[in-house]
Parts: sequence; C-alpha cells; structure tokens
Amino acid sequence: MALTQEDIQQIQKLIKEEISHIPEPHNANVRYELDLRERTIRIEEELKHQRELMIKGFEQMEKRFEQVDKRFEQVDKRFEQVDKRFEQVDKRFEQIDKRFELMQAEMNKRFEQVDKRFQLQHQEIMGLHHKIKQLIRWSFGTLLAIAGLIVAVLRIST
Repeated sequence: MALTQEDIQQIQKLIKEEISHIPEPHNANVRYELDLRERTIRIEEELKHQRELMIKGFEQMEKRFEQVDKRFEQVDKRFEQVDKRFEQVDKRFEQIDKRFELMQAEMNKRFEQVDKRFQLQHQEIMGLHHKIKQLIRWSFGTLLAIAGLIVAVLRIST
C-alpha cells in the first residue's frame, strides 16, 4: 500500500493538530520542543522510507506477475503442441479405421467368393449324387432283367 503525497500531508496535518492541542507552559522547554520536532522529522522520513519500500515491493510483485504470465504462455504453447499431437493421433486412427474398413470389405468379398465356390461344389456333388442314383437304378433294373432271363432260361431248360 503506497502512501501518496496527500496521505503524507494528511499525516503531517494530524500531527500538527495534536501538537497544537497540547497546552504550552509559559516557560516552555526549548530542548523538549526541539526533540519533538526531531522525532516528527524522523517519523516523516521513516514513512517516506516505508513508502519507497512499498513501491519497490509492488514493482517486484509486478515483475513476478509478468514472469507468471510468461510461464502461463509457455504452458499454453505446450498445450497447443499436445493438442496438435492428439490431432495427429486422431488422423492416424482415422487412417487405420479406413484400412480396417477396406480390409473388412475385401474379407467380405473373399467370403462371398468362398460361399459361391461351396455352392458350386454342392451343386456338383448333388449332380453326382443324382447320377449315382440313376446308375444304381439302371444297375438294379439290369440285374433284375438278367435275373429274369436266367430264371426264364432255367425254366425252359427244365
């Protein structure tokens, strides 16, 4: 808290008023009066010194605030750098997501191709199954026909 010139004048005025209220003996001691004046002067000088110290303290506080502001600016810069790094990481993740989507699409195509191949093989197997059934029917029919001929030939021979 700095003392302004008005504060000093007000203090001087108060001191003079207090001194004026003190009853003056008719035979005043000159030495006592001089001592009071010296003390008043010392008090004024000490107040002036205190004001100078307070001004210096405020200047130092201002310097400290400036240093703190600089530190905050540095921290802000660091946060900006961290934000940039996060943005880069986000971009990398987006690229990886795109790669995974492409890989997934390719895998889906491959699975569809495999499904088509399985369907073709299933159809081929079913075709073979149908042919084997026909072959068995023809073989059984042929077998019955031959058996019927053999039985007919044996009946005729007997």
